Amino acid sequence: MNVQAGQDAEHLKLLSIFHYIVAAMMALIACLPILHLVFGLAMVSGRLDGSKDGGLPGLFGWFFVVGAAGAILFGWTLAVCTVVAGRSLAQRKRYLFCLVLAGVMAMTCMPFGTVLGVFTIIVLMRPSVKQAFGALPAGGAA
Repeated sequence: MNVQAGQDAEHLKLLSIFHYIVAAMMALIACLPILHLVFGLAMVSGRLDGSKDGGLPGLFGWFFVVGAAGAILFGWTLAVCTVVAGRSLAQRKRYLFCLVLAGVMAMTCMPFGTVLGVFTIIVLMRPSVKQAFGALPAGGAA
């Protein structure tokens, strides 16, 4: 194994570990809107003001419920995709998935996801890494 392949292997290993760490942080942060979800459900059910018909507070509560549920779902989905990408980096599989997810993380998960996404893109663009993933034929140039 040459020096470049050893460095690539080490970089991919580190990226994989950092993907797991960032995924855990994303999943934890995605739990924050649960408070909004509970508050919205209380507004919809009428338990906040004691009314049974819902009315305007009930209608407004649906905005809380839908917004919070969407944020939670997006955050948890992104966290699961990040874990899959970390595993894929370690196994040298799903090159395009890892590359696309790195771009999504760079745009949506500031600041840690941005740094991790940019470094992942830099490493994945190397011809030797593309070859390790099987995305580039042996001896081919990008």
